[in-house]
Amino acid sequence: MKNKNLAKLTQSAILAALCFVTFTYLQIKIPVPGGDATSIHFGNVFLVLAALLIGGVYGGLAGAIGMTIADIMDPVYILVAPKTFVLKLCIGLIVGLFAHKIGRINHTNDSKKVFRYALSGSIIGMAFNVFADPIVGYFYKIYVLGQPADVASVLAKFSAGATFFNAITTVIIAMLLYTALRPVLIKANLLVDYDLNADR
Repeated sequence: MKNKNLAKLTQSAILAALCFVTFTYLQIKIPVPGGDATSIHFGNVFLVLAALLIGGVYGGLAGAIGMTIADIMDPVYILVAPKTFVLKLCIGLIVGLFAHKIGRINHTNDSKKVFRYALSGSIIGMAFNVFADPIVGYFYKIYVLGQPADVASVLAKFSAGATFFNAITTVIIAMLLYTALRPVLIKANLLVDYDLNADR
C-alpha cells in the first residue's frame, strides 16, 4: 500500500477492535477475595499478532488501546485501566523489538528464520507479562488504589496463575494465526514494511 502510515493505522484499529472483543466477550472471570477478579482471556493473542504484523509501536498501541477500553467499560477492571495500558504497550514493544528490530522478519522469506524470531519475540513478550503483571498489579493495588497488602498479595497470586495460562495459549494461537496470515498478506501486498530489498 502506498501510504504506510495509513495502512498501519487502519490495521491497528482493526486489531485494537479484535483485542477489545476477545478480552470482553471471550473471557472467564475468576473471582478473588476482596471483591476483585482475574481472568482467562484471549485479548493478548491479537496484541502479539499485531506486534508481529505491524511492529512493536503500532501493535503495542493496538493492544493497549483495545484492552484499556475494555477495562474502562468493565466495572471490575475500570480502576486498573492505566496499568493495562502500560503493560500491554510494553508487551507489544518487546515482541516488536525481537521480531522486527533484531530478527527483521519483514525483510526475509526464510520461513525458518521468520518462525524462529516471531516465536522468540512472542515468548519473551509473554514471559515479561507473566512476571510484570502480578508484580506491577501488587504495587498498583497498594500504592495507587490503597488496598491492604494482604489483599493485594492474594490477588497477585491468583493473577500469576491466570497470566501464565494466558501466556501459553497466547503464544500458541498467535503463532498459528501469524503463520497462516503472513503469506496471505504478502500476496495481497498488505504486509506493511515488507521489503526484501531493505538489507541490500
